[in-house]
Amino acid sequence: MIRTSHHQILLLSRRMALGWCFLADFFDNVMVSGKVNVPRWCFLEPKCGSRGRCEPDWRLRLIASDVVVVGAGPAGATTAAHLADSGLHVSLLDKSRFPREKVCGDGLTPRTVRELVKLGIDFSSWKRNSGLRVYGGRVGVLELPWPAINEFPDFGLTCRRELFDQTLVNRAIQAGAEFFPETNVNAPILDSTSGRITGVKTTSDEEFCAPIVVAADGNSSRLATAMGINIKKNRPLGVAVRAYYRSTQSNDDYMESWLELWDGIPNRSKLLPGYGWVFPMGDGTCNVGLGMLNRSKAFKRTNFRALMQTWLLGLPQSLGFTEENRVGEIGSAALPMSFNRQPAYARGLFLVGDAGGMVSPFNGEGISYAMEAAHIAAETINDGYARGVGTDAAESALQRYPSRLKAEWGGYFRLGQFFATLISKPEVMRICTKYGLSRPALMKFTMKLLSHLYDTHAGDWMDKTISALARLAPAA
Repeated sequence: MIRTSHHQILLLSRRMALGWCFLADFFDNVMVSGKVNVPRWCFLEPKCGSRGRCEPDWRLRLIASDVVVVGAGPAGATTAAHLADSGLHVSLLDKSRFPREKVCGDGLTPRTVRELVKLGIDFSSWKRNSGLRVYGGRVGVLELPWPAINEFPDFGLTCRRELFDQTLVNRAIQAGAEFFPETNVNAPILDSTSGRITGVKTTSDEEFCAPIVVAADGNSSRLATAMGINIKKNRPLGVAVRAYYRSTQSNDDYMESWLELWDGIPNRSKLLPGYGWVFPMGDGTCNVGLGMLNRSKAFKRTNFRALMQTWLLGLPQSLGFTEENRVGEIGSAALPMSFNRQPAYARGLFLVGDAGGMVSPFNGEGISYAMEAAHIAAETINDGYARGVGTDAAESALQRYPSRLKAEWGGYFRLGQFFATLISKPEVMRICTKYGLSRPALMKFTMKLLSHLYDTHAGDWMDKTISALARLAPAA
């Protein structure tokens, strides 16, 4: 009679489990989808105690794919969707359980709408808006419709990030990406010889491996920091705070921008470098908030939540933005601007969205740039795979990602840095709002500039002027 040890039985069960994982993945990829992707290998390792006795540990140990995307916000989910559309096997990871709340203004400009159209997202139930209503200076109110231009739709949207992000994640899953929520990445896996990233480790001892990793893990970007890609201190940084309020403004056709941000009674207190907003959500509430840049001397000593409550006291009480009408807490978030972390690609790691500082210094918008960068990153990665990942030709293709981003927005972001420095001086901001708002043509030009909505290949004199300035400015 042949006796089998406990350890031999464990090793045999491990091999059987590994074979089952391979067969299951083969059936899923080939028999169902008709595609052959990098197989998802499941390594099940024994856990051995101090006395040498091993017990099975049925946790998933390693998953291999073509691309690992860390962070499932707009940047990560859009990247995963485009990559999966092209047939690549994508693992999409996020530390949170979805749906989840995210601090944001919830306003989607026509730039974002264009990216949603590319993905085929159904946004018919979301709140549409026609433009921006501006308050400040000598003029009581100025309504500026979204520009009617060739390159963008002529409407915007509002949608709570809880729904917006879940919609994009669902789109990625439908395309074939594998989503792993509540998966907290804590370190990159590096090749000991080349220093290239080959995957990520999680706090639950899982390993996700791929030749290419996308960091879409937000402003703090643990992955980028671990790879030695640090924040540039000379780039502007914004802080935004917001809350939801029940209001009769909820179904208004215009988003609102309040250009004069006072730290007390309007015209009797200090004017701060920032702006406030009111974005109708169409559900009985408005997203109300304010943003401020770190270029101001007052930035470090400002209590932003208290500032918001003070600012709201100066608004017309008919709007209903009172503590009694507030729904939920006042939240805050950092806005990393103007490519504040570079390079956007290095040693197998792509930075997309806030991880790469892809927020406009003109207006604090980040979602559109996150989604546009996701599209560019996916195109670049597909090019790399077409050339054969691991080859010099593929690496040459991947290294073009930063230059493509700078060609798209580098000059515009540089202009935005100058603008951020200019408006950090309260006296300059006061003059701009006092004399600028009374000139409709100037405000239309400003609207196109600040919202980054102008035709780059045609259009009127305003479009051509802004395009020329962006081309002449050195890339950020």
